[in-house]
Order: sequence, then structure tokens, then C-alpha cells
Amino acid sequence: MIESVPVRIPSLYIHVPFCAQKCEYCAFYSEASSAELVNRYLVALVLELEMVADDLQPKTIFFGGGTPSLLNLRQWDILLRAMERLNLLGAEEFTVESNPATVSADKCRLLRDFGVNRISMGVQSLDEKLLDRLGRVHSRAMVFKSFDILRRAGFDNVNLDLMFAIPTQTMAVWRDTLNEAVAMQSEHLSSYEVIYEEDTPLFQQLQAGEFSVDEELACDMYEELIATAARAGLHQYEIANFARDQVSGPGPAAGAPGIPSRACRHNVNYWRGGSYYGLGPSATGYVRGVRTKNWANTQLYCEQLEKGKRAIEATEELSPLRRAGEMAAFGLRMNAGWPFDEFQRTTQFDLRREWGAELQQLEVRGWARTTRDRFQLTQQGLRFADAAAEMFLR
Repeated sequence: MIESVPVRIPSLYIHVPFCAQKCEYCAFYSEASSAELVNRYLVALVLELEMVADDLQPKTIFFGGGTPSLLNLRQWDILLRAMERLNLLGAEEFTVESNPATVSADKCRLLRDFGVNRISMGVQSLDEKLLDRLGRVHSRAMVFKSFDILRRAGFDNVNLDLMFAIPTQTMAVWRDTLNEAVAMQSEHLSSYEVIYEEDTPLFQQLQAGEFSVDEELACDMYEELIATAARAGLHQYEIANFARDQVSGPGPAAGAPGIPSRACRHNVNYWRGGSYYGLGPSATGYVRGVRTKNWANTQLYCEQLEKGKRAIEATEELSPLRRAGEMAAFGLRMNAGWPFDEFQRTTQFDLRREWGAELQQLEVRGWARTTRDRFQLTQQGLRFADAAAEMFLR
């Protein structure tokens, strides 16, 4: 009898935990870099890559952080050559997050040579006062300069990442930032409302009464984002994500109904409940029904791998129904919603049968609509997607 060979995992996320300085709003695991710690981390990361390489066949790779572009040329060279040795290059979509202050022509050439074909640049704002307010290390001038460097290096798939509802941000300033950003003609735009996470300076300032949150203004800014992106030819495909639909180009999500060709394929895999390995300190992964979370401590992460062990703090095996509920919740963040056939094929559950009451409640609220082939949130529903998602979690 011939044993079936498990299908290898198609997505890889790598967390680079180092930043020049911590931003006021950031709750992701990150820390200041030192040459000694970065080099130790790289050795540990290569060990972790070696442990999972045989189970990987990446169609998408995403380096997030932290600030991956903070790694210098020599460090990137070490890492990318290790990935080449382990046959982990050649992904259809290979994204590296970058800060405008750490983009250089030499680094861009190296990344391009090893197959990186998408850059996500953390702009956040084009207003100098707000950049300072957020604790960003770059200026507005660096954004335009770095974007030009990326284009000259041959990157034709660039995301600009913005934030809105920043304390003291006015609608006029937000409108100016949006107009300048879309004028740059990037292939992708992502934009997130400021979230006040505990253990961040911004949260502490809010608690201390240094400013208040204007929910109505935040809603108006979101509407402005959607309208401006649409006028610029950027199609909304998820609550905070907009992309061009260039059918003739090498679009990562081309052929998927309701998803523009320049959508971030790696993130679509998350929202559609796909498997992925998550490597690096604090990274989470989901492989064959088991969720893992690495230690959010670079020192401890390195120590575990130096002992020959994965640096996993926790694992959780989800029941099929609970996992299906999570997938329903995440997938509804996308404008296309969930096609009923695709949901059943992916989860073995019927969305209409298992969550019929919830679907009806959302429709009554005006947050969702049902068509012959799918269930999807309305524009109003997308604004309250987190509240809608909770209804599917069991």
C-alpha cells in the first residue's frame, strides 16, 4: 500500500523583532537592536528554518516585524543564502516590510537578486508633526526618496501602509496624506485605525486624559479612505486593504473572484484559513490544525534553538467546529465574503446550517447580505467586522 505524502505548507512568516526605536502605538513584539543580539538571532533563525524546511514549499513569504529592513547587507546575505541552501526561495510573492529610513539601493538590489518581489513600506503619515507624535524615525522626505529607490531597483509591487484617527490628526491633514499617497501610484494601500493597546505609551496617554477618541471623526476618515482609494483605482478587498487589478500583470491573487490581482496573497491565505509556518520570536503559525506561538523573548528564543529545540511557548489544537468558526470570522473581513461552496470545501461545515441564526441577525442589523452563492458583510458591516466576527467564535 502506498502511503500518501503530506502536502507541504505553502506560506512562511518570519518575524524580525528589531527596531531603531519603539513607536508610541506599537504592541507587536519588538526591541532595540544590538549587533551581538541580531547576529545571535540570525543563527537561531537559520536553525529554526532548518527544522521546518522539508515541510515547506513556500508560495508566499512575508518578513514582518519589528523592522526587517533594519538588517544590514551582510545579515540579509547570510539569511537569504541559508534560505537558498534550504530550497526556500522562488516564492510567487516574497514580501519584506520596510521603514523609509532603512531603504538603500544596495539592500534593494540584494533583495531583488534573491527573489524578493514585494515591499510593504510603513509610511503611517506624511505629516511631520504626526510622525513625531507616533515616534516614527523617518521624515516625509524619506518616504518619497525611498519609494524612488524601490522603483529604480525594479520593485513593481509596493504597498504603502498608513494610519488614521491618530491623536490630533484632523480630516484636512488625513485628506492631504491620502491624496499624496495615492499620487505615488503604489500597487497596494493598507490603512489602519489607531488601536489603543495596553502597555503602549499611546494607551497610557489616553488613560491619563491627555486626549480623547473621536469615534465620529474616525468613521468619517474611514469613509474618506474608501472614497479616495476608489477614485485612484485601488479596489477594496478587505477592511483595511486596497489593491490594483492589473489582470495582465503577475498578480498574486489573479483569478480569485472579488480579489484584485495585486492583493497581498500572503494575507489572503490568513483570511481564508490556510496553513503557514511562523518563525522568529513571538511568531504564530498554523499547521495541519495546530496553532503554535513562539516565545516573545529574543534571548529565550535563541537559547531554545541553540539547545536543538523549537522555541514554541504554546500549542493549541482546535476542534473542527471551532476552527471553522474562526475561519468564518476572518474570511468575512474580505469584501468578497465567504462563497458557501468554498467554505464547505475548506471546513466541511455548511455556513448556512451551523450559523444560520447569526447570518440572519447580521442581515437584520444591515451589516450583511446573502446572495445565491455567498454571504458577505456590507460596507457598514465591514466597519464593525470585529463585533460581527465574535458571533461566529465558539
